Amino acid sequence: MSARIHYTKPSITDLEVEYATDAARHGWGERCYEYLGRFERGFAQHIGTRQAIATSSCTGALHIGMAALGIGPGDEVIMADTNWIASAAPIVHLGAKPVFVDILPDSWCIDPALAEAAITPRTKAILAVHLYGNLCDMSRLLDIGKRHGIAIIEDAAEAIGSSYRGQRAGSMGAFGTFSFHGTKTLTTGEGGMLVTNDAALHETAATLSNHGRHARQTKQFWPDLLGFKYKMSNIQAAIGCAQLERIDELIAGKRRVFEFYQQALRDVPGVTLNPEPEGTRNGYWMPTVVLDRALGISREMLQAALNPEGIDARVFFHPLSSLPMFERCPQNTHAYDIAQRAINLPSYHDMTDADQERVVRTIRRLVQESPRG
Repeated sequence: MSARIHYTKPSITDLEVEYATDAARHGWGERCYEYLGRFERGFAQHIGTRQAIATSSCTGALHIGMAALGIGPGDEVIMADTNWIASAAPIVHLGAKPVFVDILPDSWCIDPALAEAAITPRTKAILAVHLYGNLCDMSRLLDIGKRHGIAIIEDAAEAIGSSYRGQRAGSMGAFGTFSFHGTKTLTTGEGGMLVTNDAALHETAATLSNHGRHARQTKQFWPDLLGFKYKMSNIQAAIGCAQLERIDELIAGKRRVFEFYQQALRDVPGVTLNPEPEGTRNGYWMPTVVLDRALGISREMLQAALNPEGIDARVFFHPLSSLPMFERCPQNTHAYDIAQRAINLPSYHDMTDADQERVVRTIRRLVQESPRG
């Protein structure tokens, strides 16, 4: 039997091993932050922001960023119902309430009109999550934020390589956050980054990320705030530095995989993939196939067809409001509908054409065998 096709895995070369080894052997004492500072500066330059803070996760980056904005008990943060729980958890941990609205059926990202309609006197921010590399309508969201005096936050965890009208995802809001989990386009194993052009927000978030110790505090082990422990390790940052040197190659690899799927599935009726509207560039972190409801093919049927062929796939995110810790929002019809008939396809950087052909053949056969295909 052919080797199993995993839905994703990182691209690690001798460069990452070399940098991580150097950090492990020499990155202590006065060199303990050497790779960390280098990674932060390089990533900020890549994204096009003035500041960056490397964190232990994207969730942590969202947490300290929201705390730096003053989000707390009684506040509300509006976000799309279609998301991973990591985007909503920091809101709850800060004592605020996530308000779930529906997605746009084409981009699978937050519907700006519904976001604006959900604003109340308690609204502190709108969280724009760029899902699977797809981009939110940032022009409309930023306009809404400006008119209502509320912050627009970008969760770009899945959007390395994506850009909106010439600006990289994560660079447009009050702050942006990224994930470097092992599944992501750029990885440090675990880890994240907060980026911003707001110097005051950066200073507060940086202080919060390291137990509330201000960078300019001269007293040793003296916290100025009650903070968190979200700082990235120097060894993780070393891997990140190597990945950053290869960032164009990594982004190109994701686009290559997506373009193969797009070309191979273009003539299959009822099958659509991630959009790339005019004026945007999609990093295609996770190529996602959506089957028209008229085909009558569910995500379970998709997985049942792929698994015996040795092909892994990820289900499309369940609506957050369908989870047991939140109140159900059945009015978010697009979020509830698309999750039933969409799946993330395998997309690692060194995936071969033969591997992708196996995936495509299976999808084609499933559609052809469908009673309505």
